[in-house]
Amino acid sequence: MILKSLRTFFNDELIGYYPETEVESFFNLLSEDILNMKRINISQNLYSVVSGKKHEKFQKAITRLKNYEPIQYILGNTEFYGLLFQVNPYVLIPRPETEELVGWIIDDSKDKQDISILDIGTGSGCIAVTLAKHLPTAKIYALDISEDALKLAKVNATNNEVEVEFIEADILDVDLGDMQFDVIVSNPPYVRELEKEAMSANVLNHEPHLALFVKDDDALLFYRKITEISESILKPNGQLYFEINENLGERTKELLANNSFNNIELKMDIFEKDRMIKAIK
Repeated sequence: MILKSLRTFFNDELIGYYPETEVESFFNLLSEDILNMKRINISQNLYSVVSGKKHEKFQKAITRLKNYEPIQYILGNTEFYGLLFQVNPYVLIPRPETEELVGWIIDDSKDKQDISILDIGTGSGCIAVTLAKHLPTAKIYALDISEDALKLAKVNATNNEVEVEFIEADILDVDLGDMQFDVIVSNPPYVRELEKEAMSANVLNHEPHLALFVKDDDALLFYRKITEISESILKPNGQLYFEINENLGERTKELLANNSFNNIELKMDIFEKDRMIKAIK
């Protein structure tokens, strides 16, 4: 099959499942991954022959996309803050708003030397690895309850040529001893069960619920626990950063204010949603 026919077939199969622009984006991403052909080169090679094995890979991708599996899991990787990260169903797919959180920390910390940073609930390691890449004098630690997530995070640290010390532990029941940090950051589970209905199928059916959901009656469970722990392991004047549920910004501010934190700053993301918060111990 020639590339032009493959593109037409791909579009015909997926129109009705996704918007046309998204289908086009999927085809471009798969072409780069399977054919090693960037978007700019596709129109110049429409009559090139796609081998049977490569056509089969597109067919398998179509089947998975019809099941609303995220394209990042199909590709096995995604870009975050200019770096490439492997992803799989054991970890959340990194989001653009998390890039904004990381950028905030980098801007605040870039002129500081030899600071220690703890990333709680690291998942793919996107926060910890990116901070290690952009803050080379910092000592970065990353904690997660999932052994499978940590295996992948370690691969991402190695692939991006940074050093991160990984800790397997449950933040709800952890003892970090006498460890002390200048910065603590977390993007913990914050989606309430009542908000499931508004979520797309690709997230709800494929991304790990352990990293997504909290009970409606205790939506700030992880924020409360991390805040309590931070009171003992965060150095004086240390900074605590959270990615947050856009509907719980004021409640999160109140939680921090009631637990020895001040200079609390609630920040919107590019979509003008309350998405991140910073506080000083």
